[in-house]
Amino acid sequence: MNIEEFIRYCKENNPISSEDKELSPFLYECSQNAIKITTEINSKYHSADEVRKLFEKLTNEKIDESFTLFPPFYTDFGRNIKIGKNVFFNCGCSFQDRGGITIGDNVFIGMNVIISTLNHGIDLKERSITYPSKVTIGNNVWIGSGANILGGVTIGDNSIIAAGALINKDVPSNVIVGGIPAKIIRYI
Repeated sequence: MNIEEFIRYCKENNPISSEDKELSPFLYECSQNAIKITTEINSKYHSADEVRKLFEKLTNEKIDESFTLFPPFYTDFGRNIKIGKNVFFNCGCSFQDRGGITIGDNVFIGMNVIISTLNHGIDLKERSITYPSKVTIGNNVWIGSGANILGGVTIGDNSIIAAGALINKDVPSNVIVGGIPAKIIRYI
């Protein structure tokens, strides 16, 4: 297996054990690359175009010129993020993206939002295994500051996630959700 095959393996949402002697070096390499690029993004001033180009390098994906990121930004993998047009990340966001994060068009993500796509095995014998689950964010979504979105969740179009909400299940389109865990507050 080479690094590109490993990334494809990850994008297929295969579990990985930290004890796997074949896969762990690739996982480490991807993490180190993400740390290197996010450190570059976070360590000094860059123009919006420079940040976008660094984010393209991080994700290995074409990023639309309408993308805006206010650093700092953190991720542990970087190679499984897809972003639509007119997307804004405020400062302090932290994405655990190995399981996949897809973000639609016209999405605004507030400060210190966490998106997690991995979970560990519950049984002690499986605790070192990470199980990926994709997060999908629809179009025209606004995610308030400090929200925490867990793996396997889909957020429907036009919805609003209140600041500090814990999203642990799918959110339908055209609603405002908030709380821990989040519940529908109202329809829009």
